[in-house]
Amino acid sequence: MKSVNLYIPLLLLLFLAGACGTKKSDGASGALSDDALLDTVQHRTFNYFWDGAEPNSGLARERIHMDGVYPENDQNVVTSGGSGFGIMAVLAGIHRGYVTREEGLARMERIVSFLETADRFHGAYPHWWYGDTGRVKPFGQKDNGGDLVETAFIMQALLAVHQYYAGGNPQEKALAARIDKLWREVDWNFYRQGDQNVLYWHWSPEYGWEMDFPVHGYNECLIMYILAAASPTHGVPAAVYHEGWAQNGAIVSPHKVEGIELHLRYQGTEAGPLFWAQYSFLGLDPNGLKDEYCPDYFGEMRNLTLVNRAYCIRNPKHYKGFGADCWGLTASYSIDGYAAHSPNERDDRGVIAPTAALSSIVYTPEYSLQVMRHLYDMGDKVFGPYGFYDAFSETDNWYPQRYLAIDQGPIAVMIENYRSGLLWKLFMSHPDVQQGLRKLGFQLSSDTPISAS
Repeated sequence: MKSVNLYIPLLLLLFLAGACGTKKSDGASGALSDDALLDTVQHRTFNYFWDGAEPNSGLARERIHMDGVYPENDQNVVTSGGSGFGIMAVLAGIHRGYVTREEGLARMERIVSFLETADRFHGAYPHWWYGDTGRVKPFGQKDNGGDLVETAFIMQALLAVHQYYAGGNPQEKALAARIDKLWREVDWNFYRQGDQNVLYWHWSPEYGWEMDFPVHGYNECLIMYILAAASPTHGVPAAVYHEGWAQNGAIVSPHKVEGIELHLRYQGTEAGPLFWAQYSFLGLDPNGLKDEYCPDYFGEMRNLTLVNRAYCIRNPKHYKGFGADCWGLTASYSIDGYAAHSPNERDDRGVIAPTAALSSIVYTPEYSLQVMRHLYDMGDKVFGPYGFYDAFSETDNWYPQRYLAIDQGPIAVMIENYRSGLLWKLFMSHPDVQQGLRKLGFQLSSDTPISAS
């Protein structure tokens, strides 16, 4: 009897000790299944574009700083490309039930109403607007006109919205028709600067072509060339893609980085920042996609992601925190301003941007989830009301509670593409997109051309 009396308290102590040892805080990822963790992160990030949107336009603020400090007084400046990503995030939010279909439609109508009257330049949108007026805010002195790359990012989103509503009720169909008009009004041919077989990034009503930025691949701009070819009203010839983007085949440059094979030439580096694997593929489905320059776009983008991860694990500059559960170099806030961090010692500043690994979840789901859990377990140091903050550095003990739209958007969109493929299905179903891909010689598998069926 004595032994039993001693045994019961001992069991109780062991149970309590075990419970204390395994107890998770409210922010710990171990209490969440993969799907619950994904939903938590996606919903929080969606809130950037819903609760955090600029109220007049409904579009995404360029930045949200939780400290309320905006050195350039740009709290209500909205971004075209980041808003494109946000529009897709809102579509995903409607699909997930974060807001009702009616609430989502009302927001989309507000957005389209703004886009119909905001400054445009030969149908192309600027990088920034003032959200209360729709007038352009210069991105730089001579960058105060059309930005064709950012226009492509927002058109990628609008075509997905078109497909979402085109078969709906009369109010939804009316919105789809308004989007179609905006799409048809982009004069992609004008941005060839005199019918050259290349697309130029910028044009200004004051400075003309002085920015002088012809766009060649490979970088984040593939979607611009595809949409330019896809336009039913101002579509560019296929030669613009082949001579401008692919530079008559010079875009092909097989090489290895971190022992991993890459097939394409990356502009200015051997392996680019991870947004190059993400921005064009938020709507454009890389699965099975190929053309004469790349035999497997999904495989290429996966390998670019793996290069990035491998570099961070090797960590040649010995930064604190880098490793298998904390990797990801891309364009983001940095210790000194903003920088495009890449997997090489020149462009690695010890800054991790959560969007890099998280928006790569379609390519490296297991590895991206590993990073997501680690970051979630870091708690409110890196996770706030609109999801993970833009960037941090453990080496410099630098944890700014600040967000950028262009980094938040891909997180929510790619999580949804990983979960359901929603944005890929919508964008790829648009007949003009299919026509553009077919025009440029893209295929979805080894022997099946893009089909409009």
